[in-house]
Amino acid sequence: MNSAVIAPPNATIVDLSPDLESLQDAVIDGLSMSPKWLPAWLFYDARGSELFEAICEQPEYYPTRTELAIFHRHGREIAQTLGEGCRLVELGSGADTKAKMLLRILKNPDGYVAIDISGSQLRSSALALAREFPRLPITGIVADYGEDSALPLEESPGDGPLVGFFPGSTIGNMEPRVAEGFLNAWAERLSGGGMLIGVDLLKSPERLNAAYNDAAGITEAFNLNMLRHINRELGTDFDLSRFRHRAFFNADKSRVEMHLVSDGAQIVHVAGQPFRFADGESIHTESSCKYSIDSFQQLARRAGFEPMRVWTDDDSLFSVHYLRAP
Repeated sequence: MNSAVIAPPNATIVDLSPDLESLQDAVIDGLSMSPKWLPAWLFYDARGSELFEAICEQPEYYPTRTELAIFHRHGREIAQTLGEGCRLVELGSGADTKAKMLLRILKNPDGYVAIDISGSQLRSSALALAREFPRLPITGIVADYGEDSALPLEESPGDGPLVGFFPGSTIGNMEPRVAEGFLNAWAERLSGGGMLIGVDLLKSPERLNAAYNDAAGITEAFNLNMLRHINRELGTDFDLSRFRHRAFFNADKSRVEMHLVSDGAQIVHVAGQPFRFADGESIHTESSCKYSIDSFQQLARRAGFEPMRVWTDDDSLFSVHYLRAP
């Protein structure tokens, strides 16, 4: 933590961020596969987090403003459903806009835990929230929040039921079988509480393709920044000018896919290990799966949750679900 920043007394930051060896292993493992891929958490260095917040403001990108509109319209009802005295655990906290909105309307929340892989973004958001809610115990955990992550949730102050908060349809970045395993792990962690989760809904390919190919080129910059992040951390030699952004809706798999496509044949080195790219070969950097309300609730049930409530917008672009963890 920056020594010039004084943390409020109600704030605690726990740093469990992956080390360079873990990052290197993830890159080598992903590039060794066929087709090549890289995990989406590599997007989120400080610059990647800034670019993602800029994506959320683009006119083509409907999920953020639609989800916020759902919270504005149904916030009181959502707060009543979560109940009094819960401890809110936000996964992938990023900017604190939605958490702040929710904390303002929850009745006597017992604590807030923010988990994010981007340490700079998490510290900034957690400390700002701690100042705004000086009586609320706030814990920031710099970590991956995946199903295999060891997270010290039991050490967070308060004894109210844990309610996971997973907005933004980040669940869509996981393949359905992976999402089921992820939710199953969180159903156990949140036992006796629940999860409030944003889920993007199926819609026209035209609207989906536009959302991931904004005219301003912010999503393209976000995608390429993954390679810049890897270069900086691992000393790799990705030439960003020789990769281009490609995003499209794959109807067969009900998902938007994001790729970085090699412009010509080339070799990239990671820890001295060469990785060959053919002309037009791509690295699959992200999937964003789209669901119907029914298909997502079926997945949640298989994972051990009990779907209780769902809220959506008038155009059925996006949905917010409350899942109970028995």
